[in-house]
Amino acid sequence: MLKRAMDVSVAVLLLVLMSVPMLVVALLVRLTMGAPVLFRQTRPGLHGKPFELAKFRTMNCATDGKGNLLDDEARLTRLGRWLRRLSLDELPQLVDVLRGDMSLVGPRPLLMEYLSLYAPEQARRHEVRPGITGWAQVNGRNAQTWDERLRLDVWYVDHRSLWLDLRILFLTFVKVIHSEGVSSHGHATMPRFTGSRGEPRNG
Repeated sequence: MLKRAMDVSVAVLLLVLMSVPMLVVALLVRLTMGAPVLFRQTRPGLHGKPFELAKFRTMNCATDGKGNLLDDEARLTRLGRWLRRLSLDELPQLVDVLRGDMSLVGPRPLLMEYLSLYAPEQARRHEVRPGITGWAQVNGRNAQTWDERLRLDVWYVDHRSLWLDLRILFLTFVKVIHSEGVSSHGHATMPRFTGSRGEPRNG
């Protein structure tokens, strides 16, 4: 109950304080990339239940000669790279927090297609609401292997507390200021998850 109360209070405060910057970002995205301004995608939430996540768009719709979308790194725009570096693209998720689909702190919501690839221990990351930031994000962000990232997510599930959430929020601010771990080498964020070698998978 305390965690939910903190989520709602901080999300409302941030939406008020960041309303003007969010409007500016929305206008910049509209002018440089066109419509839509928001990127929406179904992600797994608490216990794997699907919800629609929203972010400011950071990539254009560039295609190859056959009409296929180029890879993420090629479509990431200069504005998008800047938004990701400062984590401004994540601001619309404050609305997801108010709706109860997300928390301020928790394992990041990944792709629905990854659900069948997790080892049983890794799947425990869905025992809590996904977060805008999390323990993995303040311990390397996207500059980690998948095994490291998922291990940190489960560590958070086992050790979560209000004080740990406050610590993560503070460390997130520090990481954003220093733009640490925004991407994995050669990728816009991280390479796709294909399962953990040597570990049993669900499904």
